[in-house]
Amino acid sequence: MSRTGSRTTGRPTLAEVARLSGVSPITASRALRGVSTVAPELVEKVVAAAASLGYVANPAARALASARSQSVVVLIPSLSNQLFIDTLEAIHEVMRPRGLEVLIGNYHYDLAEEENLIRNYLAYQPCGMLLTGFERSDAARQMLAASGVPCVHMMELNGEPGALSVGFSQQQAGRAAARHLIERGRQRLAFIAAQLDPRVMQRAEGFRQALAEAGLQAAELEVLAPEPSSIALGSVLFSQLLQQSPDVDGIFFCNDDLAQGAVLQALRQGVEVPRQVAMVGFNDLPASAHMVPRLTSIRTPRAAVGRGAAQALLALLDGKRVADTQQDLGFELMVRESS
Repeated sequence: MSRTGSRTTGRPTLAEVARLSGVSPITASRALRGVSTVAPELVEKVVAAAASLGYVANPAARALASARSQSVVVLIPSLSNQLFIDTLEAIHEVMRPRGLEVLIGNYHYDLAEEENLIRNYLAYQPCGMLLTGFERSDAARQMLAASGVPCVHMMELNGEPGALSVGFSQQQAGRAAARHLIERGRQRLAFIAAQLDPRVMQRAEGFRQALAEAGLQAAELEVLAPEPSSIALGSVLFSQLLQQSPDVDGIFFCNDDLAQGAVLQALRQGVEVPRQVAMVGFNDLPASAHMVPRLTSIRTPRAAVGRGAAQALLALLDGKRVADTQQDLGFELMVRESS
């Protein structure tokens, strides 16, 4: 077979792949994008033809031809947080059978960086976007509104009116942690947090509300650090709290890695957990069930959030109406030895 390639680049074209595999260009395109409706034997022929020709898809040309790409943009604030890794895996599982490419943007909890990512990704005409939370710059909001690109928000509820969101109540999770410690008879309750993003502060607000309702509000029992959350930081913040408030008998940590660091530091300092101080974490990361003592934590539906958000976006792309604009997936308090 003679190979002419693109007139402008000389590279193999989709039309050549289609001819070589004996299918139509649209079938070849779907096969290469992994669309599940294409018969396996045709996929095998198309993939073999593409490999023999050295064909590489041009997403920019495809977007120009259709006025919309086959890409979904997912913006998250961190790639080092297990929470978002689990969410991304679930998103991929939903999008892959539809042949949609997932583009990941990590904005490091920086709204200006998120704004730049939104500006850059919108230039590629994505067919949809999955956004973390509702806090972003005014310019970012304006760009999203003007683009008309369908968006689904993850991890939070009660955001912008009419906006579609899939998550759980961060505030109620904070209340649940406080109530658990209060039910355990703890009186001097503290909150230790890092990163201080909007979701962390929503947990803090719920924690404070529950303490106030029980008459236990104490602002001096909060240690709030702007640094990224980590086991090492948890160790430092726990020691800092005990130094300033040695009578503390219960602590809620905004993330499990902080709580894990505190458990290890308590062991080093000879502080008995939970006899002297009870601890509750957040997110129920895999290692928490194997700490000594095993860590009580609030299990969050991070994979379910990714799956639900992706499915909601697909519904929008299919022109379906999503009746429930706020999908509350809830959370679960995992009570273990640390409390």
